[in-house]
Parts: sequence; structure tokens; C-alpha cells
Amino acid sequence: QVQLVESGGGLVQAGDSLRLSCAASGRTFRNYSIRWVRQASGKEREFVASITWSGDYIVYADSVKGRFTISVDMPKSTVYLQMNNLKPEDTAVYFCVFQNYWGQGTQVTVSS
Repeated sequence: QVQLVESGGGLVQAGDSLRLSCAASGRTFRNYSIRWVRQASGKEREFVASITWSGDYIVYADSVKGRFTISVDMPKSTVYLQMNNLKPEDTAVYFCVFQNYWGQGTQVTVSS
């Protein structure tokens, strides 16, 4: 079993920053990657970014490149998503995902 707990969401204005955290526990096999996925109201889920636990392979969606940074703290089993220059279209529930395990999500709302 794997447990994922996200935190750090909130209501911000366009141009502001937020940092999301995902604390993982359980059988988090270190040779797999962990990813952030978001879902806006009425829209399909969208891949945001992923990182291997070693931190040596990172992938970003085109929509967030240059604005978001994913990182990992292995001793804490925590993955972060630093989000800068937020835009209203970034408004969504952000989920941390490891294999087929999902966290409960954290709401990010960006006002214009």
C-alpha cells in the first residue's frame, strides 16, 4: 500500500506563486517515478510533471515549462511542485500520483 498526501494549494492572484507538497509513505519503489496531474472543473485530467525518486529524470507538460519546477526530497519521501507565474488556466485540483495510487488532491485557484 502507498499513501500520498498533498498540501499547499490555495487561492492566489495571477502572477503569484505556490508550492505544492506530496508526502508519500508505504511501498514507494524507488525505481519508479512520481507525477503531478491536474483536473480543472469540467475538463479531463492533464499531466503536469513527473520525476524519478532519484531526481535524475524530469518531464514537464508544455503548458507549464519554464514556470513550474518539480523536485524530490528522498529522505522525506516528499515531492514538491513549485509553481511560479500562475495563470487563471492553472486553476484545478492537483493530484500526486504514484503508479496507480492517487492522493486526495489539493485545490489551486488563480484569479485574474
